[in-house]
Amino acid sequence: MYLDSAKKEEIFGQYGQSKADTGSAESQIALFSYRIKHLTEHMKQNRKDHSTERALTGLVGKRRALLNYLKARDINRYRAIVKALGLRK
Repeated sequence: MYLDSAKKEEIFGQYGQSKADTGSAESQIALFSYRIKHLTEHMKQNRKDHSTERALTGLVGKRRALLNYLKARDINRYRAIVKALGLRK
């Protein structure tokens, strides 16, 4: 599987406060970004997979909502996570 518990701990350790920090906005945004990247690669190979396309759209929306929340609450944290993940804006 592409996303096992070790990979999650690595993402949470890198972008969150600790390896067990699953609730911070930064760690959730990083996890969503990893999943979005994986599903985008899948969609390049399987263009007619509509259920995956729907899931990808949902993940992008969730990430956007978290980014909007972070931008409204703490602009410095928002800028840091956008720069660290290489997202647009």
